Amino acid sequence: MENCIFCKIIAKKIPSAKVYEDEEVYAFLDLSQATPGHTLLVPKMHVNDVFEYEEKKASEVFARIPKIARALEKAFPDMKGLNIINNNRELAYQSVFHSHIHLVPRYSREDNFHIHFGDHSDQYTAADLKKIAKRIAAAINLKYSK
Repeated sequence: MENCIFCKIIAKKIPSAKVYEDEEVYAFLDLSQATPGHTLLVPKMHVNDVFEYEEKKASEVFARIPKIARALEKAFPDMKGLNIINNNRELAYQSVFHSHIHLVPRYSREDNFHIHFGDHSDQYTAADLKKIAKRIAAAINLKYSK
């Protein structure tokens, strides 16, 4: 895509700190470095977000995550965890509309990086959860099992 910053990085029109590349993906350090080693994994083919992936392309791209994760762990022996984040669409904090997966190494709870889901378990009964699950399962043409 002509005006996509990640497409320009992949095409080497914009410099990046590349950590991995193969025929399907390009991985490079995020300029923001939420923590040292914060890496972005992007498909070479322009895909806006997870909703646009065909199954084969998704399997090719997402299959590279463990390789990058293991490399981060080897490069940073003091890494104590890893967040893998994929934001899709603006409301979910996607800011560059070329699909990308963040791999954020974690070193301590005080690293100024936070994800907060909140606890809403008291708002949903078992019947509510079953109804939600049936709705999703129906949308993917699966039979809901008890």
